[in-house]
Amino acid sequence: MALAFWKMSGAGNDFVCLDNRKGKLRLNRKRIAALCHRQFGVGADGLLVLENSRNGADYRMRYYNADGGEAEMCGNGARCFARFAQKVTKNKKKQVVLQTAAGPVGAEYFGDEVRVELTPPAGLQLGREVATSRGLLQVHSVNTGVPHAVLFVEDVETFDIVAIGRELRYHNAFAPKGTNVNFVQPLSSKRLRVRTYERGVEGETLACGTGVAASALIAHKVLGIESPVEIKVQGGDVLGVYFETQDGGFTGVKLRGPADFVFEGEIDV
Repeated sequence: MALAFWKMSGAGNDFVCLDNRKGKLRLNRKRIAALCHRQFGVGADGLLVLENSRNGADYRMRYYNADGGEAEMCGNGARCFARFAQKVTKNKKKQVVLQTAAGPVGAEYFGDEVRVELTPPAGLQLGREVATSRGLLQVHSVNTGVPHAVLFVEDVETFDIVAIGRELRYHNAFAPKGTNVNFVQPLSSKRLRVRTYERGVEGETLACGTGVAASALIAHKVLGIESPVEIKVQGGDVLGVYFETQDGGFTGVKLRGPADFVFEGEIDV
């Protein structure tokens, strides 16, 4: 069967996008992993599937990691998905609501950029000491739609983020589902450099939207950095994170950045 697809990139975080509004696609973990395979498929960090909303939102977004497992949310994916849905449905609205497994996500269009309002963060933990092969590391964590661990490091370019990222991703401290791991280097009072080891991709990605949001929120708590925060990701782009504080927590967490179409085509499945 020839399957039509679109390839998109959100600051280097890349996705295969499929339109399943008719409900005819039969996806399983093996097929999704094959589509995302960089040698034998289209190649992507994850798969985005457009479906009809079931709760009054404009669109339903299903997100799958490159290993074929479904995840609750993806920040860069949500931005790409919003532009993809706008394109294939020819919807001209400036603001839409996405139904995700993590809850409703609002999206606003700014030309080639999209700003999404993430679900309210939960489970904030600061200053947790975690035993690793490198000794005790101070790890912070928060769920910004999916779970994220955050570590502050002196130099993200030389830090072994793959080895430590993999170790923390599967660490008992984050069992049973595991966590994404973000390595953060402060650059100024308003700017961070972030590299992310992503759960489900099982390696570093060029950007992670929910990860940079988690990094900005924890940088506010630990370092006093105020909104908006500029974050340079591994792909070279700069993402903007916006938030408000209320009663010791966060509200109105938003992520803005590019959402680009790369190519479209068909693949035999």
